[in-house]
Amino acid sequence: MAELHDLTALEQAAAVRTGEVGVVELVDHCLQRIRQHNPALGAFVTVTADLARGQAVAAEALLRHGGQFPPLFGVPTAIKDLNNVAGVPMSSGSRAVAGVVSEHDDHVVTLLRDAGTISLGKTNVPEFGVPFYTESGVAPPARTPWNLTCSAGGSSGGAAAAVAAGLVPIAQGNDGGGSIRVPGSVCGVVGLKASRGRIANGPGGGETTGMVANGPIARTVADAAAMLDAMAVPMPGELFTAPPLPPGETYLGHARRPPGKLRIGRYRTPADPALPVHEECLTAWDDATALLTGLGHEVEDVESPFPAEIVHHFETVLCVGPAALALDDRQTAELTPLTRWLRERGTEVSAVEFVTSLRALRKLARTAVVRAGGYDALLTPTLAQPPRPVGWFTSAGDPAANLRRQIEFSPFTFPHNVSGQPAITLPLRWTAQGLPIGVMLAGRPAAEHVLVALAAQLESARPWRDRHPPIWTQSPLHTQGGPR
Repeated sequence: MAELHDLTALEQAAAVRTGEVGVVELVDHCLQRIRQHNPALGAFVTVTADLARGQAVAAEALLRHGGQFPPLFGVPTAIKDLNNVAGVPMSSGSRAVAGVVSEHDDHVVTLLRDAGTISLGKTNVPEFGVPFYTESGVAPPARTPWNLTCSAGGSSGGAAAAVAAGLVPIAQGNDGGGSIRVPGSVCGVVGLKASRGRIANGPGGGETTGMVANGPIARTVADAAAMLDAMAVPMPGELFTAPPLPPGETYLGHARRPPGKLRIGRYRTPADPALPVHEECLTAWDDATALLTGLGHEVEDVESPFPAEIVHHFETVLCVGPAALALDDRQTAELTPLTRWLRERGTEVSAVEFVTSLRALRKLARTAVVRAGGYDALLTPTLAQPPRPVGWFTSAGDPAANLRRQIEFSPFTFPHNVSGQPAITLPLRWTAQGLPIGVMLAGRPAAEHVLVALAAQLESARPWRDRHPPIWTQSPLHTQGGPR
């Protein structure tokens, strides 16, 4: 049999069910890879080895009794360090709150555990999940395994790096402006931001804008679909909900059926038309267009449904989040320069300005959904630039320039958080230097099943699951101590 980390999540689960592989064996294999490669990758900030082994032993006891098991039963995964796991520290990527131990599980954590997955720990994030790069004061930078001098993106950078390097086959992420899709593109994996209300954000009440959505990060579309099935379970008390699939249907089932002929609109101009898009990103977008056309889909050039004013209103709402953090003076002094600047800027935003921008975003969202209503999906580059070196964003010189670089880097992702549409990044192209370049498909609201079926068809036409970064087969001697 192949190395255990060569198997997809669904293949690992199948091997567990047949007894070909033990759950403890699988967990130990992944823990060993974390020990070997995490010093170079910066993927995990906390490893819960004892907790994971205990869950693995319990899972093997259930298997001995027989019965029906969920599709991902026994599969190792990881939880982003912006989500609560009871009894496990959560730093949120910030020295200001590092060391706080969570008292409860977030709903996604409970649902993934109920699905039989086993978390090996918490993955690296930037401070409070704000930047599109994962560099903070509490852990080493998260790096893409395709080139250890480059950032893994953010804010789910640790999760994407862990999946891309084969530390775990799937990982949980969340996305308030591109935080699943940015690292998905940079690390060459599948990243799916679910529709608004598809996956519960509770039980906490910290997110009020409706722009943050949970989602899966995986090596294959089928694995992502199975993980979406596990997380997309209605939970009480949620402010937003999305209509479920018809009874008997699953997202994994849609990943295994043809999507039919679809009408797809494509555009290459960001909401701010002055922002340039790198030639490598445009080439990936053109290649995806040719692939879609070759598969029989109707692809048309369209104008972006999002006007330039969306950038201003999104920035206004973005900076109010850090300003609302309940931090004392000592904690505030521990913040990174970017967070501190956003916090100061946010305190200058009046309640009227905040509500005005939030209302404007709601109106722009409705308009965008109507404009795109004639299409089953929209195709864009995921990012406007290839992966950036570690430290590139902070080297801009000041927080305002840092934020500007982030917007120039990822101008295509955040509008779909505003509109609440599902969106997925797919690793369909690599540069001559071996860096992954993702393309993004956004669907109609609550139509993840169409995106999943289309993405699976693209994967079948141009498979990527066996394309691995150098670290995949490197020994610990090659990876200890960080990048060479």
